[in-house]
Formats: sequence, C-alpha cells, structure tokens
Amino acid sequence: MRVLGMISGTSHDGIDVAVVEFDLEDGTNGAGHGEGEGVLHGNVLYTTSHAYDASLRSRLRESLPPSEPGFAEMCELDTSIGQAFAAAAADAADVAGPLDLICSHGQTVYHWVEGTRARGTLQIGQPAWIAERTGVPVLSDVRGRDIAAGGHGAPLVPLLDVLLLAGVPGRPAALNLGGIANITVPGGTGSRPVAYDVGPANALIDAAALLAEPDGPGYDAGGALGAAGTVHDDLLEDLLAEPYYALSPPKSTGKELFHDAYLARMLARYPDVGYSDVVATVTALTARTVARAARGHGVDTLVVSGGGWHNPVLRSLLDAEIPEVTLRPSSELGAPVDAKEAIAFALIGWHSWFGLAGTVPACTGAVRPVILGSFTPGETPLTLPEPRTAAPSVLYLGDGISRSRGRR
Repeated sequence: MRVLGMISGTSHDGIDVAVVEFDLEDGTNGAGHGEGEGVLHGNVLYTTSHAYDASLRSRLRESLPPSEPGFAEMCELDTSIGQAFAAAAADAADVAGPLDLICSHGQTVYHWVEGTRARGTLQIGQPAWIAERTGVPVLSDVRGRDIAAGGHGAPLVPLLDVLLLAGVPGRPAALNLGGIANITVPGGTGSRPVAYDVGPANALIDAAALLAEPDGPGYDAGGALGAAGTVHDDLLEDLLAEPYYALSPPKSTGKELFHDAYLARMLARYPDVGYSDVVATVTALTARTVARAARGHGVDTLVVSGGGWHNPVLRSLLDAEIPEVTLRPSSELGAPVDAKEAIAFALIGWHSWFGLAGTVPACTGAVRPVILGSFTPGETPLTLPEPRTAAPSVLYLGDGISRSRGRR
C-alpha cells in the first residue's frame, strides 16, 4: 500500500512530504487478519520539502499565539494552506506514482493545554482541497481522538519511534528537533515507553534569529548566528526557570507558550544583551533541556531528526552536555532527518486504513489506544478493508529518493 504523509510542523516554514510503500513480511500487504504480530517494511519512495510562499508564511506567523485572529482569517488560512498541501500532494504523485492514501497532519495553529491536561488542538489545511486535486482519499484531523481519550494528542511520532528503534541495542531514544524538541524512550518506565515535548528547539532560536536578522531567512542558517554569539548565563538561568520543564510526562507544549512574545518578555530584563548572544543562549537552552531529559532516562544513544540536526552549534552543545550519549541521524535507520515526521504520518495513515490504533497511550497519556483521524473520500466511494486484528511489532525502512525546495 502506497501512502503519502504530509506535515507542517511548529516551525511553520513549509510542508514535509514522504511517500512510503508499506508491505507486511508475509506478503499480504496489510490484508492478512491473523493474530500474530508481524514485521512491516516501508520503502521510502520519495521525500521532499515545499517551502510556504513568503506571503503565506508571514500571514500564518501573524495569526499564531499570542495573536487572536478572527474566524475570517482562520477560514482563509484553512483554504490557502489546504491548497498548498494539495499542490504538494499532486507533485508527490507526479514523481512517485499513484497513491492509495494521503495522511495530512496539516498546520497546527493552536494546542490548548491547561496545567497538565490537553483540552483541544486545532490543525488547519482543509483536506477537501487535497482529495479534490488528487482524487485520493485523505486522512486528517489525526490528533483530536487521542485528546478525547484523555491524551495530549502529542507526541504521535512514538508510533514510528517504538517500531523503528526496536532493533537498536542499548538504551536508545528518538529525538526530534523541530520547532519543539520531543523525545521518545521505548523502554522509558519499566517496559513502557515514554515520550513528551521537552521544550523549545527551533521555536525560540527562530524568534531570536528574526531579531538578529529581520530580513533574513527566519532561522539560524548553519548555526552562524549562534556561533558568533556568547551564551549569557543569567538569561539562560531565567529561561531554565520556566515551570513547564518541571512538569512530569505525559506533557505537550508549542507556540502557545514558546513564542516571540515569550522571548521578548525575557529579554526585557536584559536590554543590553546582543542579538547574536540571544541566539547562542536559546540554542544552549535547547541543548541543556534535551541533555537533562536524556540523562534522566539513562539514554546511551539519541537518534536525531528535524531541522535542528543541521545546526552544528546545537549539535556541538549536545555533545558537550552529554558526551556519554551517541548522536545518530535518523537517516541511518532509513528515515531522512527532514522527513521522519512525514514518514510517521504515512505510518499513521496505514494504521487507520486497516483499523489499527495509531497511538502509544503510555506516551500521550490517553486511557486507551485509539484509531486516529477522519477520512475524506477521493474521486471514488470510500471502501475500507476488513480491520486487522494485530499491529506490526517491527518496522524496517528502506531508502528512496529525496529532494529539497529551499528549506533548511
């Protein structure tokens, strides 16, 4: 079965795309219904990144917390982002060939958390545009059901992480350095996995980079700004005092907390700190909080994905903070660092198609595993196969082709 996964993350710079052809080891291609758990093979046929149009990204940034856009703005963004996702899906089908299913995460614009409880989440990018453009059924709104079951609706990537790390020796963990840093430890508490949002990664680094270079790319390209600055110890200690870090998992966060205004409030106490020093300091914040999490779980290997992998300053700080931990790119396990989350949503799509839960409740905090998302039919009536009775226990990913379109 050939599934396209798409997501725009909390860096909101564009759409990550992955086409994966899934096949069970027994050759049934997911149609078998035995009780035994199997090995799922995923051939990653195609990955790419589509940068948002500059005007659309600017409009999206202006609508995010702490802004309070109206219904009209959200409606227009829902359509515009849906059309952008539709164009990305059509492009993927042109290159990779016919698709059986598309799983679109869309763009998160608000993640509602009160204390330790997630109350709701909102992703936009109207799936009807994708289904109409491609003629392929679309799975969307993938986080809401987990929240209804008492979870955070995040992180959802542990479905992939737990399967992918099953064959890695020692005590590995998966780390994604997107707008938010999140970690998955397959054997986190006894034999139960644990996963959660650690704190900001590129969210505050990007905010600081915009202060340093208002007309720049909107992120610290190659870590150049962080390398030019010096960590401000007092500012770092103030940032580390954020109460979120002391919360126990399961927990989730996003731009609702770690946004531009959050950084501005912190910097108001330090008006003389140079902008390159601010970039260096928030980069150190990410390294320090990730290192605390890794040490707390006794991790010996971090399999890293996300845009933060391309920041050499962040990687060197992580090496210095946790020299006992080996850093490996997720590409070594077949998941390109810039496409791992898109691959994860392709996997979620496969699970939902066959009536399988797409969550790891120990990671999200839900009371039970649930099937994720809502289907939008393609050009033909939607006919789902008979549900499977057992999920795969291991996933092996193979390499495919990739290309990039102007993103880090």
